[in-house]
Amino acid sequence: MFTGIVTAIGTIRKVEQRGDLRLEIACPFDPARITIGASIACSGVCLTVVQKGGEPGDAWFAVDVSAETVRRTARSMWAEGRRLNLEPSLKLGDEMGGHIVTGHVDAVGRVVGWQGEGDSIHATIAAPPALAPYIAAKGSITVDGVSLTVNALDDQADGSVHFHLNLIPHTVEVTTLGALNSGDEVNLEIDVVARYLQRMMGLRG
Repeated sequence: MFTGIVTAIGTIRKVEQRGDLRLEIACPFDPARITIGASIACSGVCLTVVQKGGEPGDAWFAVDVSAETVRRTARSMWAEGRRLNLEPSLKLGDEMGGHIVTGHVDAVGRVVGWQGEGDSIHATIAAPPALAPYIAAKGSITVDGVSLTVNALDDQADGSVHFHLNLIPHTVEVTTLGALNSGDEVNLEIDVVARYLQRMMGLRG
């Protein structure tokens, strides 16, 4: 379990095609604090550490990415040189700074609007029809592993939804979101509370 509060940016430094993809991800963590078998969210995707190495501040860890995960996440995400938002799993007693995040991508969204607004960035993301019932104004959503608040939304004629976000300078600085452009794909995870509420309403109906 995660909170969507990114603690570091990592970079994929090696990609090896085995039965699955084996990735080595460079990061500024202390390898002594990375546990084999631990979960780390990589741009919103929960992955398991299978190897580690390096020194404090210049570490690396390896993960295996299944073909199913590749299919369900943003295209070109698993390429060498790609920067990833990193968050280790939540520990008992840690501050819940964002919202409950599972690290399971629900769908891939697309950036359809990107413009400066004061010192912040106003981003508009298109989400597919399957996610539309779970996205609400002032609700939470995870974009590439980052917990964000939906400012407003526009339902589209095809059943999809465009939702609006405000990225403050701090978010732009400490995550990869500041490098996005119109047309880019992003990993989306809906609020787990919204997921269960929708299920309950469906059963009652």
